[in-house]
Amino acid sequence: MIPIGDNIRCRSKPIINYWLIGINIAVFLWELRLEFSGELGYFINSWGVIPAQISGAITNALFFNNSAAWIIVIWRAFSLLLGIFLHGSFSQILGNLLFLWVFGKTVENILGHGRYLGFYLATGAIASLVQILAEPSLTVPLIGGNGAIAAVLGVYIMKFPKAKIDTILPLIILYIPIEVPAFFYIFWWFGQQLFYGIGSLNIPPVGVNQSGAVFWGQVVGLLIGAAFMRLKK
Repeated sequence: MIPIGDNIRCRSKPIINYWLIGINIAVFLWELRLEFSGELGYFINSWGVIPAQISGAITNALFFNNSAAWIIVIWRAFSLLLGIFLHGSFSQILGNLLFLWVFGKTVENILGHGRYLGFYLATGAIASLVQILAEPSLTVPLIGGNGAIAAVLGVYIMKFPKAKIDTILPLIILYIPIEVPAFFYIFWWFGQQLFYGIGSLNIPPVGVNQSGAVFWGQVVGLLIGAAFMRLKK
């Protein structure tokens, strides 16, 4: 099922949402260039969220008074934000950007431009922290804006649970336009994760996102978005 729009009118242009989508696309194109040149593995392993490296650096900095470890902590802290804009497959970025296009513009209209940007970055970073806590010894990079987009979806569902989402249902060679209640997309959001391996990029040595911690990061993102909207009321 492919969401393409909703029936909620926006009072202003979602310029931040456009920029977020544009940055994601630009970074992914850069990843494709790096894959072609054989440098993608180094780039992802340098800037993706690797729980073992972050948890190890924090342990050395706090408990062993290792000043060099603080440099690693600060450097790796940037990965909590940069990792939001990295993607490991064509299906992952297409799925994420479809949801961001449909639900993000309305959430930006609710929160305002500046607050929406802060909310997106903060929830993405928090989702990454949850992934680190869930599996601190993991050595595989975790990337993607899934946690931030799940939070956006949580805000949308809390505000407009009965909104109708314009959806295309692909049936082999036919595409049937239908309307689906917004609440349904909570389940479809997690269901589509099963297809994120399609069109994977070649990221040596072990790929990315090979952990159940990714799931928990998204669950927390969804709950943060719902709770935020609940408190805002």
